[in-house]
Amino acid sequence: MKSAVIVFPGSNCDRDMAVAIEKVTGAKPLMVWHQETDFDKVDFIALPGGFSYGDYLRCGAMSARSTIMKEVVKRAEAGTPTLGVCNGFQVLTEAGVLPGALMRNANLHFVCRDVELSVETTDSIFTKSYTVGSPITVPVAHHDGNYFADSDTLDRLEGEGQVAFKYAADVNGAQRRIAGVLNKKKNILGMMPHPERMIEPALGGSDGRLLFQSVLESIG
Repeated sequence: MKSAVIVFPGSNCDRDMAVAIEKVTGAKPLMVWHQETDFDKVDFIALPGGFSYGDYLRCGAMSARSTIMKEVVKRAEAGTPTLGVCNGFQVLTEAGVLPGALMRNANLHFVCRDVELSVETTDSIFTKSYTVGSPITVPVAHHDGNYFADSDTLDRLEGEGQVAFKYAADVNGAQRRIAGVLNKKKNILGMMPHPERMIEPALGGSDGRLLFQSVLESIG
C-alpha cells in the first residue's frame, strides 16, 4: 500500500504517523510538504496531529488553505481513503470535507491521557477490523476537541452510520460524546484520539493498530 503523510509547519505528529503506517503496512509513506501542488498517486492519505501554523488563528484553519490541500480534497472527494487525526481532523472540517467543527474543550483545559472509546460502526475501510460496541483505548492530546454540529447534522450522522467512534465518558464536552466522524462515502475519517500512538504493546497497547490494518486489508 502506497501512502502519503501531509506535513504542515508546526505539525508534531507527522513522524509518529509515518512510523505507524510503515510498521503496519511495511512501506514508508511519502512525506508531502504543504507547499507542494501535487504528489505521486497513493492509496491512502493521512493528515497528522500537531499544531499546524501554531494554531494561532483557529486550529486547522490556515492548513486547510495550504496549497497542497486542493489536491488532498480533490483526491479525498474522488474516493482516496483519507484520515485526519487531531489537528488533521480540524483541518478536514475547516476544509469542508467533514461536517461540524472542533471547539475549545468544555473545561478549557488541555487533555492528554488514554481514553476509552466505543466503536460505533464497522461499515468503513477504517473500522472494519473492529467489533461494533467493543471498547478500545486510544490516547488523546488536545485543547480543541469539543465536537460541535447542529442537531439535524448530528441526527443524520448517527442515523447514517457516519459516527465512527464515541468517547465512553465525557472527555472534552463533545456533543453526543462523538470522537470521530466519517463522510457520506465513508472514505474520509476525522478523529481526535491518536491511533498512531497505540499500535504496539511497547506504546501501551495496540488498539489503534486495527485502524491501519483495516485500511491495509481494504486496499490490499
